[in-house]
Amino acid sequence: MWTAVSNLDACTVGLALLLGLISLVLYEIFRMNFSRTQNPPGPTPLPFVGNVQGFGKNPMKSFKMMPKYGEMTTVFIGRKPAIFLNTIQITKEALVQNASSFSGRAHMPIVEWIADGKYGGIVWSQFGHSWRQQRRFALHTLRNFGLGKKTMEERVLEEGQCLIAEMCKAKGAAFDPQHMIQNAVSNMICSIVFGDRFEYNNKNFAYLLKILNENTMLAGSLTGQIFNLFPFIKHFPGPHQKIYQNADKLKGFIMEAVEEHRKTLDPDNPRDYIDAYLLEMEKQQKSAEDSTFHEMNMVMSVSDLFLAGTDTTATTIRWGLIYLSQNPDVQERCHKEIVQVLGYDRLPSMDDRDKLPYTYATVHEIQRCASIAPLFVHKTTEPSKLRGYDIPKETQILVNITAILSDKEHWKHPDTFNPENFLDDNKCFCKPESFLPFSLGPRVCPGETLAKTELFLFITCLLQKLRFSWPPGAESPEMDGGFGLVRSPQPFNIICCSRGANE
Repeated sequence: MWTAVSNLDACTVGLALLLGLISLVLYEIFRMNFSRTQNPPGPTPLPFVGNVQGFGKNPMKSFKMMPKYGEMTTVFIGRKPAIFLNTIQITKEALVQNASSFSGRAHMPIVEWIADGKYGGIVWSQFGHSWRQQRRFALHTLRNFGLGKKTMEERVLEEGQCLIAEMCKAKGAAFDPQHMIQNAVSNMICSIVFGDRFEYNNKNFAYLLKILNENTMLAGSLTGQIFNLFPFIKHFPGPHQKIYQNADKLKGFIMEAVEEHRKTLDPDNPRDYIDAYLLEMEKQQKSAEDSTFHEMNMVMSVSDLFLAGTDTTATTIRWGLIYLSQNPDVQERCHKEIVQVLGYDRLPSMDDRDKLPYTYATVHEIQRCASIAPLFVHKTTEPSKLRGYDIPKETQILVNITAILSDKEHWKHPDTFNPENFLDDNKCFCKPESFLPFSLGPRVCPGETLAKTELFLFITCLLQKLRFSWPPGAESPEMDGGFGLVRSPQPFNIICCSRGANE
């Protein structure tokens, strides 16, 4: 046999390889075409890579185009089909009416890698016993430490004044607001999770926020997408290694905090989330055989709360400064309304929302236009049926928030920044059902209450005391933003000026 093979000339071997490759490509085309007949319509995929290349240049435009195929759109991520849900109606049917079937979390090799093979925690945990235990504990503990209470409002207002003072240090010069906004927002979740806040000039915490921002961008970027398609590249050098290194540093920061808490733990007076978790671990290990409370789950849960409680709200506020600077008339109308109701000295409260309908509408319009989570990523936990289509178990489900937040049937001004989208004919605040920045169903964001409080109070405080504008001659930032785990604005500089009663 080996003699026969050795006698083959290079031309014959090359021809055999070419025919083999053609056969493989034809088989893949046939397989994909057959799969397309079984699924909702969608764009034509390429063999082996699917439709990934179609999202590279302008993802937001691609997401907005998905509804042209219908309420449901099939795209191929590599060789596997994934289904976009493009309307609020189909999203409710899946995530609310069929919640148990559509509340899985899609397999993300890059998350599994940085978690050392264990998803755990809350955000990326699979739908099941561990997720239920961790989420239930998190919600209960967050409420115990002030979530949804007046004490949390007071903390946000106090931090808002610190943020204003920090911005005013620029004295009218242009500055990049990213770090100070991130620090202010992060201090809210840090006060609950770690029992402390961090000053804006704390270099160690500034470095931590920097690597957090780096990972948020890298994990959802092309680097992260390539890793999820070809996870074996973890054994090779490249930009993906930076993601692992950063995640390792974040875990180290959390473990250091956990060890400090262990040394000073008072079982009768838990100070924060970490104390509460340590006590729950001890309690469950003695009494529950099926407990999921262990050290890795604690680290992952704290990491989830820290990341989700920092980057999402801070990114939304940064987009808010861009939209408000681009629309000075909206900014002035908000300021006028705030001063009429509160004056310059009384701080706002959540009870003032009904008295500040235009400002409250503006906060919601910032969330709608920012669309910081363009897609919510789920998967089916069992074979399911949706609008007549059979959907196999483990199918990735992508809730197309971008399309839902710009649906012409549900928004008066879908393609422009306009707070009138949230005002009725009587100029009272009115929230359309298509507004779902925190998702729906069992996977709804556990920090929704905190995020709503922060966004309203931070933005109202800023507009009460400051005016924002672009530096002379500066252009507005490119509005597509950067795509990571959240959609972030490109770095920008801004000017703020203090307002006073003598204006």
